[in-house]
Amino acid sequence: MLPSSHVVPMKARSADCLHSPQLLADAFSEFISASSQLEASYRDLQTEVVRLGSELSERNAALSRSLADNDRMRAALQQMLDSMPCGVLVLNNADRVVMINPEGRRLLDLGDTEVNTMRELSRWTQVDFQSLGAELLDQIESELCVSSTAGKRWLAISNRKLDSAQVSQDSRSQSVQLQSIWILRDITANKQAEQEREAARRATVLAEISTILAHEIRNPLASMELFAGLIADDGGESAQWVSHLRAGIRTLSGTVNNVLSLNGESIPKLLPVNLVACVRSGVEFVRPIAEQAGVLLSFSSANNTPSIEGNEDAIRQIILNLVSNAIRHTAAGGTIDVSTRSIARGGTNYVLVEIADTGCGISPSMIGQLFEAGFSATGETPGLGLAVCQRLMAQHGGEIRVRSQVNEGSCFELEFPSL
Repeated sequence: MLPSSHVVPMKARSADCLHSPQLLADAFSEFISASSQLEASYRDLQTEVVRLGSELSERNAALSRSLADNDRMRAALQQMLDSMPCGVLVLNNADRVVMINPEGRRLLDLGDTEVNTMRELSRWTQVDFQSLGAELLDQIESELCVSSTAGKRWLAISNRKLDSAQVSQDSRSQSVQLQSIWILRDITANKQAEQEREAARRATVLAEISTILAHEIRNPLASMELFAGLIADDGGESAQWVSHLRAGIRTLSGTVNNVLSLNGESIPKLLPVNLVACVRSGVEFVRPIAEQAGVLLSFSSANNTPSIEGNEDAIRQIILNLVSNAIRHTAAGGTIDVSTRSIARGGTNYVLVEIADTGCGISPSMIGQLFEAGFSATGETPGLGLAVCQRLMAQHGGEIRVRSQVNEGSCFELEFPSL
């Protein structure tokens, strides 16, 4: 629109300028030109505003779609996490619990209990998660048994550290926030299956041992019957036959006791024991077997040997097994020396029992199998004696070791904690 109702003041140099039509026309023309330029600029500005508005609307729509997609993805991920068959526990760098999925709450028997820190989690579950986290740094997975309202539950637990770097634009310094993710798997069924397999294996082994045991018992019984007949017929040499009879009986007794010890679940009651007297008694018990084989059996002990906490019957069984084993692998005329002495290691006192023989020795390839139930170097015995010895030593808190040289002999060491 053009102005027509007001006067534009103009400063003229002379009175003629105010009444010059040419000057007025020029000024009016310049005004019209400026107005046209302003109207064109305004139209361009309106066009740009419309374009920017349309672009902003498109970007807002795209952002809304992205946020909706993120929400759907987050919901899908949360649903996947909630339906996972393993427990998931997320901690921040301050060891605060960020999230526990439903399976994790079930495995830890948390229910709806609110848990915010690792200390609270450890107190509620009776599991030291802080110490467990330090142990998991050196291994892939750890197994532990926890108590729940449903009974004993076995869990396999693994821990992973996540590093997320956050850079500050002001100081341009990098700070690292650590988050750890714990994965909990219920392996109770696996443990039960292992126990069932072990029970089946032991039943199979027991059946095989029973077959072997029948043959092992038959031979001593036949000898005992023969010697008993000889004693009845010849009283003059009865002492010799009685010695043979006693050797057969004690061999049979040792075999039967090995079967009972290997397959029995009971733990022998431990009491203060004079180990020297107990070992000497075991040596005397097995002496008839050594005499029958023509092997010289000796015993020696240090006077200051301390007592131990143990079971006399179990210790005598260990001595019987080891000495009988040595007799079987020592030729007539050989020797077996049994000795006891006290030793100290790492500030702890022990009593060491050594059974050394001059027999054929043990091949290095067999050393690793010696204490396996059913293993026999010759195949002529059930292979129970050394397995029983290892089990009884473990029940005493002790250790059994062997040193051997082929064709030179072997030495078994029994180490008991002393009182």
